[in-house]
Amino acid sequence: MRDLPRNALFSLGLSCILLSGCGETSTRGEFVDVSRRYTVEQVGRLPKSKVMENSGLAPANKVGDLWTHSDGGNSSRLYQITRQGDLLKTLDLAPLTNIDWEDLAHDDEQRLYLGDFGNNQNKRRNLAIYRLSGPTFRQVDTIRFAYSDQRAFPPKKSQRNFDCEAFYYSQDSLYLFTKNRSPEDLWVKQYVLPASPGTYVARLADSLLLDTWITAADLSPNGRTVALLGQGRVFLFQREHGKRLFDGAKQMLRLPIDNQVEALSFLNNHDFIISSEKGRLYQVTQR
Repeated sequence: MRDLPRNALFSLGLSCILLSGCGETSTRGEFVDVSRRYTVEQVGRLPKSKVMENSGLAPANKVGDLWTHSDGGNSSRLYQITRQGDLLKTLDLAPLTNIDWEDLAHDDEQRLYLGDFGNNQNKRRNLAIYRLSGPTFRQVDTIRFAYSDQRAFPPKKSQRNFDCEAFYYSQDSLYLFTKNRSPEDLWVKQYVLPASPGTYVARLADSLLLDTWITAADLSPNGRTVALLGQGRVFLFQREHGKRLFDGAKQMLRLPIDNQVEALSFLNNHDFIISSEKGRLYQVTQR
């Protein structure tokens, strides 16, 4: 972290108490299975010739259209689509490079946050989030960051928990969730950093043991529910005042989807759209 300006550090300092307090999932409350309360149906498919390896979703307007993009190594474009996958608009974000774009978030001012923080090998030193604004998102501000507890690039295999494919925006902050590549456990870590241009050290805020990789996150419009997307499941966490996220009430929804899911976006406070890496779009609706 020595290359980061000292006056730009955001809440630097990892507390050992935080990790020791996380314990096993049983100490943080059980997940309630709410699968029977929802229906899941495929509603469309993204155009294969345009959106390769879909990896992020965010609302584009009030009628339910969405923004999406491709995974790392593909084009540096944003695509506006209907929830059925029809292509409405393409925006070229060059000269930005798609090193490993993984997720989208949005704020109350209709700005998009594009997470270039995919880190499969856990060795990147150029992690970034781009804040896009303006009518065609041509104004680009950069948020650069490092993780407060990363010491080696890459760390040994048992400590490779610095990949990220999921985040959301809330009250001038960004909340990131790791995709743990350690073969020994599957702790999901939550980090926080400011949603403004600059260079920061992301603060470790919470962690939880889950038996799946987390590939997307979103916050409900009313700010009360956080959805984390795992393989074949969605985990729903209720944000409760004065509590860390993983201490709140927890629900789990099983998905009857047999392909890799990559992105999630709330449509309202209860329903959401999920996309798979192969471009299939599913609507999850509360009964």
